[in-house]
Amino acid sequence: MDNVERMYRHLVRTIRSKFPQYLTQPFDVATLQQTILPYRHHRRELGLETNEDYELTLTELLAGAHDYLIADDHVRDVLKRNLASTNPDPGAFKQFATATVALSPAALRSLDAGPDDPSTPLKTVAIPTVEPETAARAVAAPVAAPAPVAPPASVAASAPKPPAPAAVSSAPQAPSAPLTTARSSGARAVTPEPGDQCRYCGETLPPGRPITFCPHCGQNVTTIHCLACGSELEVGWKFCPVCGRPASAT
Repeated sequence: MDNVERMYRHLVRTIRSKFPQYLTQPFDVATLQQTILPYRHHRRELGLETNEDYELTLTELLAGAHDYLIADDHVRDVLKRNLASTNPDPGAFKQFATATVALSPAALRSLDAGPDDPSTPLKTVAIPTVEPETAARAVAAPVAAPAPVAPPASVAASAPKPPAPAAVSSAPQAPSAPLTTARSSGARAVTPEPGDQCRYCGETLPPGRPITFCPHCGQNVTTIHCLACGSELEVGWKFCPVCGRPASAT
């Protein structure tokens, strides 16, 4: 079993247990790297000694190795050329952070996976039926970040404004919960409550002071992304201003 196959099998196990919506829905590259399969949380299961090994393996997976993932042709071509170069850049995939990919239905149907040990055959699990053409259309969105556009008038009129700071509960969350109750302290900043954690690295955020980035991993903690259309949402928003999907569903 090579590194790419081991990563794919562990990715499928992780999605089945923690993110079942991604069995049939696309997800972006940033979500794959930072939320679904971050190296710091899956190093032992992936069997990769360094972060560089992890990034090279992830690049191979996104470049179309074994056709495990459905990705935009442009993304695949660029990453394949990078891997074929004399000194490939392990982090080349990061330029496509907003590009969407999906699990290949054909690869899922043929996968026998087990709970923990990648070397042990897994029990066959029923996979929701998704036609390859449907999955391919879902990841065919442009790779480059689009220029900001005003939301449709009907959506803009119906989408509620972010709640005022006083309307947000001040009760501290359990240490294991992600940052969800941080109060808005102005544009592009939040004020964490005691016990709030970074949704990316799980570390405790400094309470009682406005922050924009996690002091532990450097990720922007004021935004999340809509699973339906990929638009950037601010913490505290209840609905996506572009497609109207409830933000809680993200």
